[in-house]
Amino acid sequence: MSTRTARTAWNGGLMDGSGQVELTSSKVGTFDVSWPKRTAEAADGTTSPEELIAAAHSACFPMALSKVIADAGGTPIALDVTAEVAFGPDPAGGNKITGIKLTVRGEVEGLDNDAFVECAEKAKVGCPVSKALAAVENITLDAKLETA
Repeated sequence: MSTRTARTAWNGGLMDGSGQVELTSSKVGTFDVSWPKRTAEAADGTTSPEELIAAAHSACFPMALSKVIADAGGTPIALDVTAEVAFGPDPAGGNKITGIKLTVRGEVEGLDNDAFVECAEKAKVGCPVSKALAAVENITLDAKLETA
């Protein structure tokens, strides 16, 4: 299998510092990060660990779902997935990812909406990124077939 690498260079303290995260394996970009923008509503041109996790989850989930759909006898035509990762206070102290909402809309041949939702639930559990995020207490799923 494969290994992927990212690197972050950080300068300064938590509140006054900033950094740049570089996607070193793919070389597709370098992105600014900072604590104040991580905790603000507006990202203002910076990314965050939570956005990167959302990107990973929204990319992994449709791969897993495509396989589950095929195993159920369907043919995936198009899957549109959004992952929303919430960050906030941890009652035990500090901060944590407080929840993840996966939304998927699919165009699939050979399955009705109930079968599609069942496949999506299986994919949510079986997706490697979902497995990596098992410590997140609240991962929800909104799945629906769309008709052409």
